Amino acid sequence: MAVDQKFLEVLACPICRGDLENYKSKAKEFLKCKKCKKLYPIEDDIPILLKDSAIEEKEMS
Repeated sequence: MAVDQKFLEVLACPICRGDLENYKSKAKEFLKCKKCKKLYPIEDDIPILLKDSAIEEKEMS
């Protein structure tokens, strides 16, 4: 389930403070930073916005 757009307007990347957007891979959903391209997992409809949980977008390829 994607995060609501109104909720995304108040969230920011914990690393660079960039805007976030919904991102879906084949197996999982994430929030993706538009600026630094880090991905934050969404688990049980809850975005995990911790620096330690971030992964690089290129790791998904």
